[in-house]
Amino acid sequence: MSKIIYSLYINIQKPVSHFDNKDKFNQNYSWLLERQQEYAELCGAEYKHYTYDDDFIAYSKNFGPEISEYNIINFYKMFLLYKQEHDEILYLDMDVIPVTKLNFFEEWDLSKGIAVMSEDWRFRDTNRNKHSVRSPLAKYWNARALGHNKEVFNTGIIGATQNDLSTLDYFGDFFETLENMKELMEDDFWPEDIRNLFGYDNETIFACKIKEYQQLYNTGWHYFMDRFSYIPHNTKFVHCISKDFNYVREWCETNNI
Repeated sequence: MSKIIYSLYINIQKPVSHFDNKDKFNQNYSWLLERQQEYAELCGAEYKHYTYDDDFIAYSKNFGPEISEYNIINFYKMFLLYKQEHDEILYLDMDVIPVTKLNFFEEWDLSKGIAVMSEDWRFRDTNRNKHSVRSPLAKYWNARALGHNKEVFNTGIIGATQNDLSTLDYFGDFFETLENMKELMEDDFWPEDIRNLFGYDNETIFACKIKEYQQLYNTGWHYFMDRFSYIPHNTKFVHCISKDFNYVREWCETNNI
């Protein structure tokens, strides 16, 4: 079975409110890349890292000005899933740091379905006025408005096989779905505080498409480090949402990882 781990990092040119950590990424870029490369070697997997290049520029031309660069990048990472030719694929966001000697491909039987984290557990505060278009609550309402009343997901870590991707059919009716999303933003059937949560979100589409999956949450394979800088002892992948990379680096040094 051929295996690959890939990641993606593109500097966003136009600032967006929910992505203001470019300096932290740039300061830690080499270390983050090295950690993922070393982990791929441990797994006996090829590693690919994608950046801003002619392929991304060409892909971006598929979208109109209403789709932000941030959203295009997130659609591009899904597009790259389908560009891989290996039997088993592991995608890692650039802010995901492997902190384990365990081999993901040996620990997870991907023939049983896509390995990904459901985000329903994050529905702590249901006050819709407090949430951004990237919050799990926003994805929930967006997916529900599209006719899919089920879980939402975080695609920062995805393990999949070629068969999984064929079944997912992420890009089937893709541009029609984007048009439906646009119409929802203008549909006064939905209260304004819900319409304000609607957007062109890659994870909303993922939730609408996925049929079967394996849950990464609470396994240590997708530890969500957000509000507090803390890493539990059973953690395998740290998804450093807070971008407190210095804490993770110090933790790795202290624990000789």
